[in-house]
Amino acid sequence: MTDVTPTVPLDAETEEFAHQIADQVESFLIALQAIARENDGGRAISLLLLEISQVLLAGARLGAQRDFTPIAEYQPDVGPEPDIDEMRLRLADMLGSVDTYSYVFDPYVPEMVEGQLSDDLTSIATDLENGLRHFRLGNLAEALWWWQFSYVSSWGNLAGAALNALLSVVAHDRLDADIDGEEEQLAAADEMLEGEDPDAR
Repeated sequence: MTDVTPTVPLDAETEEFAHQIADQVESFLIALQAIARENDGGRAISLLLLEISQVLLAGARLGAQRDFTPIAEYQPDVGPEPDIDEMRLRLADMLGSVDTYSYVFDPYVPEMVEGQLSDDLTSIATDLENGLRHFRLGNLAEALWWWQFSYVSSWGNLAGAALNALLSVVAHDRLDADIDGEEEQLAAADEMLEGEDPDAR
């Protein structure tokens, strides 16, 4: 059973902003599920690049806004998180050798870390979906606060790193760049992108 938390009316501009962010979040979640179900690696790279770019726009808009403040001291209970492990496994299987990548988590404390696109994409989805549940329950202030907080603390960084990894795959396909130490991953990227529809380029 979820807690019923009183909602505070927002001004018309903020309410409209919340609806715009919710639309972008929902669009990303639907697209990510569809990409995982299609299981088309070559097409997935281009689509993921597009979808992550669009949801990062929503994050940038959140980051550029005023600080949103939650109504309650503790986050209201909106029920259990959905089980998206099947989607994570589908993404991992589809991405294959390009699933694992390296990136700098904090450019001001440069240290290379290793991640998996499938893990990071599902983590982003979990953060976004949590805010969407607050939104659907009518708690727009909590939704905006959560989306902004989780963007700055978690999913924004993961989405940026994933975007860079996907862009590297596309850049190699377009420019035939040789990158030391990544021969196996790049060969897998070439094989994956060979099946992509030329008209989509």
